[in-house]
Amino acid sequence: MADMQKKLLVVESPTKARTIGKYLGSDYEVIATVGHLRDLPKSKMGVDPEDNFRVDYEISPDKKKVVKELLEGAKRADSILLATDPDREGEAISWHVKWLMENDKKPVDSKKISRISFHEITKEAVEEALKKAGDVDLDLVDAQQARRVLDRMVGYSLSPVLWRKVRRGLSAGRVQSVTVRLIVEREKEIEKFKSEKFYRIFAEFKSGENVFRAELMKVGEQRVHKSQKLELFDGNYTYSRTIFEDKKKAEDYVKTLSDQYLIDKVSGKEVHRTPLPPFTTSKLQQNASRRMGWSGKQTMSVAQHLYEKGLITYHRTDSVYLSDKAVNEFRSYIEKKFGAEYVVKTVRHYRNNSKNAQEAHEAIRPTSVSNLGEDLEAREKKLYEMIWKRAVATQAAAAILKNTKVLMVNKDGLFESSGVRMMFPGFLKITGETYEDQILPEMKVGDKLKAKKTAAEEYETSPPPRYTDASLISSLEKQGIGRPSTYAPIISTIQIRQYVDKDEGKFKPTSLGVAVNQYLVTNFDDVLSLPFTANMEEDLDKVALGKLDWKKMMKDFWGIFEKKVVTATNWGKNARIVKRGNW
Repeated sequence: MADMQKKLLVVESPTKARTIGKYLGSDYEVIATVGHLRDLPKSKMGVDPEDNFRVDYEISPDKKKVVKELLEGAKRADSILLATDPDREGEAISWHVKWLMENDKKPVDSKKISRISFHEITKEAVEEALKKAGDVDLDLVDAQQARRVLDRMVGYSLSPVLWRKVRRGLSAGRVQSVTVRLIVEREKEIEKFKSEKFYRIFAEFKSGENVFRAELMKVGEQRVHKSQKLELFDGNYTYSRTIFEDKKKAEDYVKTLSDQYLIDKVSGKEVHRTPLPPFTTSKLQQNASRRMGWSGKQTMSVAQHLYEKGLITYHRTDSVYLSDKAVNEFRSYIEKKFGAEYVVKTVRHYRNNSKNAQEAHEAIRPTSVSNLGEDLEAREKKLYEMIWKRAVATQAAAAILKNTKVLMVNKDGLFESSGVRMMFPGFLKITGETYEDQILPEMKVGDKLKAKKTAAEEYETSPPPRYTDASLISSLEKQGIGRPSTYAPIISTIQIRQYVDKDEGKFKPTSLGVAVNQYLVTNFDDVLSLPFTANMEEDLDKVALGKLDWKKMMKDFWGIFEKKVVTATNWGKNARIVKRGNW
């Protein structure tokens, strides 16, 4: 009998190693790298633009033991499988592992090393990946390397300038500085905005035993509401006000109103509301922020645990694609649980709308529809349920709602009331959401109604809101800045650097953040602009697709950036720390 072939399988995390270990036989040894093994040195830039952007990697001090374990494992193995995560960071980790093995004192034969990739940690997915072993994707590695080198060159070039011009110990980053700029610009827009009071007029009407609320929408032929649009740094902001800008004017108008009205129009419209696409990384972070108040970092940490336990597909993705297998499982589950009428007749597919969708992953979904996450700890259970409901609901029938609108008129004005009634819950049966509003009684054109109570209520125009985790991530995504996997660390970094604070869950710049932003915008406005940063992301995507050489990208960027650094170094004696309110 032939000897059993020994195989070494390399992953990033111990949890992932344990999960995969359960699926493999005794002929497999699974070792975790616990993240990156090699990185740029902390003591110097580690990149030489004068030598065609040569990169000097070194083994991280805390990874020497892991490297030794990996190299020893490689010597024991007949074949080595690199099973790191299916994205640029994972590809780079595999490449570094392979490099260390091939460049050891006793080099490992490169023919023994192969790359496998899977998007969910299940027995079936791992076994399928083992049948399709291939090579490390060097284009993805180059894209990761380009981002790392780019960020290192910017950080190491800008930080010393900030030390001299603003304060020692400061740092700047290519994407983090643009993110701070978004928050600073928003604060300027808020402080510039002049809030003004206005008044809305409401009446309560009675029809039979039912009382409902309506709002004055027209005075004669004049519309009561008017909208205004502001052009902001990252888009437009529209807000509404009314023609009643004076309290006395509004109250005097109320006194002139008759309490007798005729129903002028009753319209009922059946609306089919369809479920949202399954989660991408960005939308997962936004929803967790809105629903649970979580930071992006917290969301990604919990999602990482769920992925490594084999409960969800890979959580760093900007794809809304679902596999046929998953779709069929969801449809079968819905039919058994709720009945055939709750399954959408034709399979529902979604398309990506985000800029620069990356590698063709699936959306975030449960790996098994029958697993309801009942044994998970509280935080994991909350996020898992959110992912489960969103994914499964994609194959449920549309919810059918009846939107009713009633117009009540007399010689003085026109009031409008609307209501929403659920006719068929469809996918809402899964998500647990409701869209019902006030339910209006049955009425018909020509009916007479009496206004029981009419009053003017005070409102105030609101400035553009400060960013929350959710809205900041949404803005970064919309502008094409950063990528799903980078949002959480970017937002965390600018808080650690004390460039921004959080006030009741909303970001505001510190005086330090304002000063640093002013200096950088003065000297690096074009390099740290939204379009330039977005274009850099597009170039990184081209590198990942093999359409752009990463060193050419570095050369083009460095040619512009280095001149800016020299100019900035010679600019002024000191940058003045700007206090809020003195922009």
